[in-house]
Amino acid sequence: MRTIYPILRYPDLQAAVDWLHAAFGLEPRAVHRAPDGTVVHAELVRETGMVMLGAGPGPRSRPADDDYLVYVAVDNVDAHHARARAAGARIVREPFDTDYGSRDYAARDLVGNVWSFGTYRP
Repeated sequence: MRTIYPILRYPDLQAAVDWLHAAFGLEPRAVHRAPDGTVVHAELVRETGMVMLGAGPGPRSRPADDDYLVYVAVDNVDAHHARARAAGARIVREPFDTDYGSRDYAARDLVGNVWSFGTYRP
């Protein structure tokens, strides 16, 4: 059961849903539309994790490359990294091994949010 739901804002929610699926493998669980068809809210999942998307300008300032907003546990960091790169994600940290046994990498999404992916599962 989920108890924490990060919310990220994007100016074009449909583009965000499509890109986050293609680049990071997040699956749309719910996509809510206004009467004109514009996406006004979306929920994307990966295993037991969920992130919600809302309409808005995106980050108010450009976060530093190590200012991660979201951490996502994945089984195969190198394969996930290759998928993200192929979809056009800007990689800000290439895959690396941590001193606590995780393998991680980080990438910016289409509006500049920094996502971290790794094998560590708290």
